[in-house]
Amino acid sequence: WRLILKQPHASPRRQMSFPTPCFPHLTLGGKVQSKKEESLTPSLSQTIPTFYFPQGYPKEKVNIDAIIAKIDRTFSQFPNERATLEDMGKVAKACDCPLYWKGPLFYCAGGERTGFVSVHKFVAMWRKILQTCHDAAAKFVHLLKSPGYNYLVQEDFIPFLQDVVNSHPSLVFLKEASEFHSRYITTVIQRIFYTVNRSWSGRITCNELRKSNFLQNVALLEEEVDINQLTEYFSYEHFYVIYCKFWELDTDHDLYIDQKDLARHNDHAISNRMIERIFSGAVTRGKKAQREGKISYADFVWFLISEEDKRTATSIEYWFRCMDLDGDGVLSMYELQYFYEEQCQKLDNMAIEPLPFEDCLCQMLDLVKPENEGKITLHDLKRCRMANVFFDTFFNIEKYLDHEQKDQFSVLRGTENENQDMSDWEKYAAEEYDVLVAEEALDCFLTNISLPNKVISSDLSSPKSLHCYPSKLNT
Repeated sequence: WRLILKQPHASPRRQMSFPTPCFPHLTLGGKVQSKKEESLTPSLSQTIPTFYFPQGYPKEKVNIDAIIAKIDRTFSQFPNERATLEDMGKVAKACDCPLYWKGPLFYCAGGERTGFVSVHKFVAMWRKILQTCHDAAAKFVHLLKSPGYNYLVQEDFIPFLQDVVNSHPSLVFLKEASEFHSRYITTVIQRIFYTVNRSWSGRITCNELRKSNFLQNVALLEEEVDINQLTEYFSYEHFYVIYCKFWELDTDHDLYIDQKDLARHNDHAISNRMIERIFSGAVTRGKKAQREGKISYADFVWFLISEEDKRTATSIEYWFRCMDLDGDGVLSMYELQYFYEEQCQKLDNMAIEPLPFEDCLCQMLDLVKPENEGKITLHDLKRCRMANVFFDTFFNIEKYLDHEQKDQFSVLRGTENENQDMSDWEKYAAEEYDVLVAEEALDCFLTNISLPNKVISSDLSSPKSLHCYPSKLNT
């Protein structure tokens, strides 16, 4: 189209004229004219190199036969050349995989049906993976995914994490407390999707897995004896804090909470209008929140991490979705005023004179510095290093007052110079864990109970009915 426009002498009539019949082998005199052989240019598909590798970039000189021979030698150590789940650690090493890939390797080869994996079946499975999957992310997805899919959903992680619970030395104390297995696994799965599934689709693709540090953390499970050092996904202490917080709100202990329950979190610090937005389905999965007005423990994991660390990309997206009432991708002045009104009411009840909305708005615009005047986008908040101050201003009265008592310039300097080794969430989890342990130790002291490895309460489903680290309890 552009080429036609660039021809100054081309007329519409000439462009629309039909070609006359042409017989290249005949001349006007009826004599046959020899056809000149023209060299055919190669097609574009042959000249453009492959640049898209959804299963990873193929490595050169991968000796598959040598890898299979190594696996054969490993299986020869087992009776009848059959490996059980306990044997799969050696097989994983023969495959040059991290130790805790042993569960996925076992289940993908069909071990859950018979209780063992034969060498022939495993070799056939692993040879196919080596031929089609060229990096760790593609291999891991292939091992965990359901047949016919090319992504992972939450249920795909359950067998893998159950094997971690059963075999990691830091979680030995959970062996006899099977009622806690599903709660811990649910927490870890939600943290995986919270960090890795950047598209919010509920489906983790190979590409998302490559961009995350999840597989590096899986590899660290073998090296790190204390699972609490793996704070991004697997920490039991973090699970303990989350579950205890949920247990305090879930009065009937059915693993669901309603708006009144969630409003009690942190002494009613979060506004009711924000609570309503959370239950509206803006950031929750499933239809139970809309149908019955309840959210699950899985949804609470997302809420608590987002509430205590408002600087991460996922938490900023979480609260932006809640504040964007009309879903147009922009926080308008009306939406900001809608949430700020309740903050003013709370301040009046506390005998504190609230800042007029116009003045508050000027402060927030100076804080965020949006690219388009009067419109705050998700990109603006991600670019702003003080998104936590912005969000707390509009729906968390306690943290808003904390920010107001501090000098804004000192807060900004703090964000620039703060220790990057610990996130806001990690700091919160560490502090709350110490508080919970101290409370538990005090309860035991007051009831004249010695502090054993397990602190048993009358309610076996209570998170405090099983505690993992007596060393911290004793301190």
